[in-house]
Amino acid sequence: MKKLALHWRILIGMLLGVLFGILMGQFEWGGQFIGDWIKPFGTIFIKLLKLIAVPLIVASLIKGISDLKDISKFRNIGFRTISIYILTTVVAISIGLLVVNVFKPGEGISEQTIAKLTETYAGNASINTKVQTAAAQQKAGPLDFIVNMVPDNALSAMTANGRMLEVIVFTIFLGICMLLVKPSQAKPLKDFFDSLNEVILKMVDIIMLTSPYAVFALLANVVVTAGDPEILQKLLFYAGVVILGLFTMIIFYCILIAVIAKKSPFWFLKQISPAQLLAFSTSSSAATLPVTMERVEEHIGVDKEVSSFVLPVGATVNMDGTSLYQAVAAVFIAQALSFPLEFGDQLTIVLTALLASIGSAAVPGAGMVMLVIVLESIGFPADKLAVGLALIFAVDRPLDMLRTTVNVTGDATVSILVAKSVGKLHKNPQEKTWDENLEENDLEGKL
Repeated sequence: MKKLALHWRILIGMLLGVLFGILMGQFEWGGQFIGDWIKPFGTIFIKLLKLIAVPLIVASLIKGISDLKDISKFRNIGFRTISIYILTTVVAISIGLLVVNVFKPGEGISEQTIAKLTETYAGNASINTKVQTAAAQQKAGPLDFIVNMVPDNALSAMTANGRMLEVIVFTIFLGICMLLVKPSQAKPLKDFFDSLNEVILKMVDIIMLTSPYAVFALLANVVVTAGDPEILQKLLFYAGVVILGLFTMIIFYCILIAVIAKKSPFWFLKQISPAQLLAFSTSSSAATLPVTMERVEEHIGVDKEVSSFVLPVGATVNMDGTSLYQAVAAVFIAQALSFPLEFGDQLTIVLTALLASIGSAAVPGAGMVMLVIVLESIGFPADKLAVGLALIFAVDRPLDMLRTTVNVTGDATVSILVAKSVGKLHKNPQEKTWDENLEENDLEGKL
């Protein structure tokens, strides 16, 4: 198995996990067995990736900024990054609106299905929590999301992955200030973070050795905890429209890679596939971030000066897949519940989904929270919000896995485009392995 490329090993792990989950689902005790003895290994894997996310962002960002040696270069990278992220998000939302208006999946949902979904999910604690969180978000001022990006305690911000934007703001501030002092004064701190960055990347390599087994555990648990098959079947058309939109977005990325970066789309998808597969298995861009950075830098050739800024920012504010999903879900719910939408309402969806993708980035379960904000922006009745969310809740988990995959692919694409535009896309990236220095360290120990 070691001779196989990593993405093939992960795919085999995913396939075996699905088959094992289906098999165990035939027994009454199967779900309990997977929950007790299989799921924990996937949970440990995700926790390990999240464990190194903050140290990796701090170390790589400071290394990337300090290597620039010129603040104007950082400003140039930052402007291009934000501009392209906004552009791709608008394209994603537009694609979502296009496919949902063409296929109209909400018009095929019967009153009986709506009633059954409402009865099953409308009182769900998770749905109610999302509605309450969205209400709190809407009460915030127009610039509160910017205020919340600035931490009042850097160490406290580093203790929670949900506060990633605060960590990024502090780290950028620290890195810029390192450029403003004498090189001799900044050197000890730079050397420390350079060393920390190399050690963290080695931790990524070691953690990835367990990824095929981890995705086996994660997918097996997803299968045995899936909802009512009958309900899933009735929502299949809606799910298919979302998947079509997400697939179209991947094609859009490939066109950008081919036209602007002058790279083969198939080569790009092959190099980024381990990160995509992990994003699919974990449904978390933050957990996948260390792997995304490793693939983009060591396998695609994006310079750390670019990736260390573009990818952490993208993992928190760039949600192309999620934004596309908001557009489809909002119009689907309106269609199913006979809520009329004018052209102006759909333009409102574009603007609100764009702003919500930034403002709600650090909120747990951001997808559902963003959807509530989008629905309320078009005047959707508040008393029907829970019913609307209940319509899509049954298939939210598998669609979340897919839209997270698109989110990660979008982040990688933008990093390549930015690197290409500033001359930081290398032709021959240096791939590292977890044991590349093992013999050298053994030899030094003997001496």
